[in-house]
Amino acid sequence: MNIRHRPRKRFGQNFLSDRNIVAKIIQALGAGPQDHVIEIGPGQGVLTGELLASAASVNAIEIDRDLVSMLQQKFAVMESFTIHESDVLKTDFNTLLSAQNPVRIIGNLPYNISTPLLFHLLAYLHGIKDMLFMLQLEVVDRLVASPGTKNYGRLSIMLQYFCQIEKLFTVPPGAFSPPPKVHSAIVRLIPKTSDQLVLQNPVTLEKLVRQAFSHRRKTLRNNLKGLLSDEELSALNIDPGLRPENLSLEDYVRISTHLEDKDG
Repeated sequence: MNIRHRPRKRFGQNFLSDRNIVAKIIQALGAGPQDHVIEIGPGQGVLTGELLASAASVNAIEIDRDLVSMLQQKFAVMESFTIHESDVLKTDFNTLLSAQNPVRIIGNLPYNISTPLLFHLLAYLHGIKDMLFMLQLEVVDRLVASPGTKNYGRLSIMLQYFCQIEKLFTVPPGAFSPPPKVHSAIVRLIPKTSDQLVLQNPVTLEKLVRQAFSHRRKTLRNNLKGLLSDEELSALNIDPGLRPENLSLEDYVRISTHLEDKDG
């Protein structure tokens, strides 16, 4: 069935059209009959068709009602396919999760929602096996960034606390229709196990990192004023004169543990 759909700018639609890239993504995911896959932003169904061909069950989430109608027609005979017309940022993923079979999430994410969506998904990691996303290259570089680099910041720290992250390969603009103005990359995120997450309340870490990076060029002494004294930082073997990007994830976890102990 060949149904045309004009990409909509307000939804950040750039449809993947390069079959070689599609094949690489499907190979990287390696889905099979045992898998329950959630596809975010299926677009015209290029990835969807390959996921269904792997015999995985697929729940797709799409905000564009015209695309929802198109995909319902395209995969009407596939019992393993369900589509939900929904804004993914408002989606309660608990309704799609199973305690017995953690889901696998895949998606070519619109650039304008990728960062808030990654934070949204952190609340559902208990039911997620892994995530494979196409993101703007700049965002992927921030996800995997190391301390002391220009890309290292709040996104790096929070996602690296919760997940093992691996940048797989880059994707040129020509792989899409219409071509975006930037390069993209495929990234894999695997949620860490509960025994790897040492904090009692990760909100402490989130608040700390947000305040630490509130003024990137200022020192911890300035940014964390009112939260931690110079003496407390020094007792944790952290120089108050450092900038926020100079601290490792382990440093931020250590400070957060101290804050949790201080708050009882």
